Amino acid sequence: MTTDAPALDAMPDQTAPVLDNAARNRLVIALLLGSTFVVFLNETMMSVAIPHLMDDLGVLPNVAQWLTTAFLLTMAIVIPITGFLLQRLNTRPIFMLAMSVFTIGTLICAASPGIELLIFGRVIQAVGTAIMMPLLMTTVMTLVPPESRGKTMGNISIVISVAPAIGPTIGGFILNVLEWRWMFIIMLPISILALVLGSLRIQNVTTPRYAPLDLLSVLLSVIGFGGLVYGLSSLGEGSAEGAAFPIWLPLVVGLVAMAVFIWRQIGLSQQGKALLDLRTFLSRNYTVSVLTMACAMMALFGTVILLPIYTQNVLGIDTLQTGLLLLPGGLLMGLLAPTVGRLFDKYGPTPLLVPGTILVSIVLWALTRVDQHTSIWAILAGHIVISIGLALTFTPLFTAAMGSLRMDLYSHGSAILGSVQQVAGAAGIALFVALMTLRAASLTAAGTEPVSALAGGIQLAFLVGAVISLLAIGAAIMVRKPEAQPGGMGGHGH
Repeated sequence: MTTDAPALDAMPDQTAPVLDNAARNRLVIALLLGSTFVVFLNETMMSVAIPHLMDDLGVLPNVAQWLTTAFLLTMAIVIPITGFLLQRLNTRPIFMLAMSVFTIGTLICAASPGIELLIFGRVIQAVGTAIMMPLLMTTVMTLVPPESRGKTMGNISIVISVAPAIGPTIGGFILNVLEWRWMFIIMLPISILALVLGSLRIQNVTTPRYAPLDLLSVLLSVIGFGGLVYGLSSLGEGSAEGAAFPIWLPLVVGLVAMAVFIWRQIGLSQQGKALLDLRTFLSRNYTVSVLTMACAMMALFGTVILLPIYTQNVLGIDTLQTGLLLLPGGLLMGLLAPTVGRLFDKYGPTPLLVPGTILVSIVLWALTRVDQHTSIWAILAGHIVISIGLALTFTPLFTAAMGSLRMDLYSHGSAILGSVQQVAGAAGIALFVALMTLRAASLTAAGTEPVSALAGGIQLAFLVGAVISLLAIGAAIMVRKPEAQPGGMGGHGH
């Protein structure tokens, strides 16, 4: 216990800037929000481009999905290490690291001649993106007093929702006029501007402290997260005859590695040396919020990847029209975020989360009925409703999860939340595409024409998403408004 005392005693000093440097804190949060917006915009521009790239580069859906899956998988692998980085490094150097790596990845993507180098560039981009989100969350939790957190988390939700909103539209517009490389060529000067502005204006607002890095934990997290997502993705390739190993093997290896990783983290937490401090899960509210977030992210990312494939390959509309179709819902999600944040500060999570998860579920059940005759207006209405549901869901979950932790666990809490988000998103994409591919292939083999077979595959994927959404409703009912967590609560976690 003695090793924890100095860090906990120092905690009140970390909150001092709230009073002394309000303007500086606002500037730092604004710059972090702007830069996170840039990296999230990049993440979602690709969703509308997947069918286009499949034609352009001559690749199948289960190969093209790796442009998104590899991105999410890399984020899931890197985010656990950000808990360590956020403790060891100050705000400015970690920001510079994240935006520099992201910019290099964007340059590689812009210059890539084919799918292999493009996926590699996306992986480099993802390393930078992975650091930005926990950096933003931890900084906000350190600087913003509890009574204003809902409002500030609402602003974070704008970044997380408006970027997905305008990303597909910008991507669709670019692909309508220019070739796919321009999605990255246009992004390059924007990320350089964010890097330059941040390097000139961001100031250090946290107090670094010593944190050990357990290399075995890093290795186990890579094998665990990697095995799970790769295993799910491989299922989409069907029966792998002639493959070097059975398609279920990566899943089993991933699950075993995750079990060993969790066991090791529990042991290291007692010594304060964990890569991810799992004492965060001693908070029931944090645990339930993270579980609800995982269900919501699986549904969201699965839908984001399937809707453009459905609109372009089943309904036959182009990339620009698809982008415009997804714009109103996403913009509404962004516009609602500050209001949802204020309502959270006033009423807590339950009046927002329960209706939100129910709306998402209703739309996913409706999407199990789509085929080549479905009206484009029905898809537009469905996307608007699911966006409202997600707007009511994300801000309360972020705020309830992080607000349930004591201050010395913020960096671990935001890293775990980020890891779960990305693994759930990657698993959602892998699972939805796998189900779509397998079902479409079996229908085609039975003599169904290709467009109808693809529609049948998409219906099955949305059915699984709809079942997952029922779990989210059940978990959402149990989320409570967090009680104030004073910095000096150390010791209860042991």
